[in-house]
Amino acid sequence: MEKISCIIIDVESEIRKRIANLLNQFEVIQIVASEGMPEIAIEKTIKLNPDIVFVNVEMPRINGFHIINAIRARHCYPTFIFITAYQQYAIKAIKHGAFDYLLKPIDIDELSDTLERYKQENFNGRPSEILDIPLLSVLTNREKEVLSLAMECNTSKAIANVLCINKTTVDTHRQKILEKTQMKTISELIIKILDHSH
Repeated sequence: MEKISCIIIDVESEIRKRIANLLNQFEVIQIVASEGMPEIAIEKTIKLNPDIVFVNVEMPRINGFHIINAIRARHCYPTFIFITAYQQYAIKAIKHGAFDYLLKPIDIDELSDTLERYKQENFNGRPSEILDIPLLSVLTNREKEVLSLAMECNTSKAIANVLCINKTTVDTHRQKILEKTQMKTISELIIKILDHSH
């Protein structure tokens, strides 16, 4: 299996080391950067375009939510996993489209579960061949699956049932698809795909 590239963002070097030590126990993981300065972390993320960004929520000056917004504003869409000592950030993390959040101190089993779920969603999909065009190269396999089902005129609820996920997750995937392809609607994107295939 190809490596999953990761960046760790946290102002505290000891926490970054601890997270790196945990991640290094997984052969599939490749840490491409570890950064404590938020501004530099944003630039490195955009330059390296990793699969996953592990980001601490609570940081002075620029918190984790602002970092996510800054990276997405530059049309870079890695998977974000929040690291936090506070349970109350969970709902806000989900609203920001984070893939998951891990509570400190990070439990190796919880980290393993999160990485396993990431692999299932991004490497085990079966996207339609029609979606293998440059415009959609920025999409994960799960996003391509959602788009493929949307092309069959399935509603978010129907797609959720097919993929065994909830409707809110499907809606989040739809929004990410539009952000990544810079389209206004799924219908507009489908028309572009169909035009490309002819």
